[in-house]
Amino acid sequence: MVLRVVFADDNFLVREGVSGLLAQVDGLEVVAAVGDAPSLLRAVELHSPDAVLTDIRMPPTNTKEGIEAAKQIRARHPGTGVVVLSQYVEEDYAFELLADGVAGMGYLLKERVSDLDELARALHQVASGGSVLDPSVVEALLARRGADAPLLGLTDREREVLEQMATGRNNAAIAQVLFMSDRAVEKHIGAVFQKLGLVEERAVNRRVSAVLAYLEASGTGR
Repeated sequence: MVLRVVFADDNFLVREGVSGLLAQVDGLEVVAAVGDAPSLLRAVELHSPDAVLTDIRMPPTNTKEGIEAAKQIRARHPGTGVVVLSQYVEEDYAFELLADGVAGMGYLLKERVSDLDELARALHQVASGGSVLDPSVVEALLARRGADAPLLGLTDREREVLEQMATGRNNAAIAQVLFMSDRAVEKHIGAVFQKLGLVEERAVNRRVSAVLAYLEASGTGR
């Protein structure tokens, strides 16, 4: 099935360039490309896309129109996934975007646009109710946390596994970095999900939610 996408960016050349790149991806169709938040909301109402790709900073204030539009879209059209693009790592905006739930939401740096496969995966992920959080954003959030800030009842080993999850590593990579077996990593991740009350969420959502809970508890989300 074709994934129908609305793209928003106030820069005409970026808008045309990214739309052209997305048009080259099999299974993706850009149904509208707009330059500001009001036009984005109207395009979503008109086309009912599967996913939205939007810049954070757009007219009229060029601050966080994309974040506000994303939250409105998810509230009014829960079946539409949203990926927000940012030129730089902006931790506060990431938390604001995901504060009401991670399902169907994504936050990526604009540099990811050059990797069409990664961008397409992100759009499909949010369209299916999953979540995408740029590893660079999470790393920056972790860098701001207190060195000895505790997280509820997690053991030291569970926290180490969670920190590795926060950098975007998969289970195999975590096992290699921490010199553990894959089975041990899975066991620790399961314990983290259990202790954070994330048992009922989808697998992808649980990983993002666990990282956000870790960052919130360590004080970086305040």
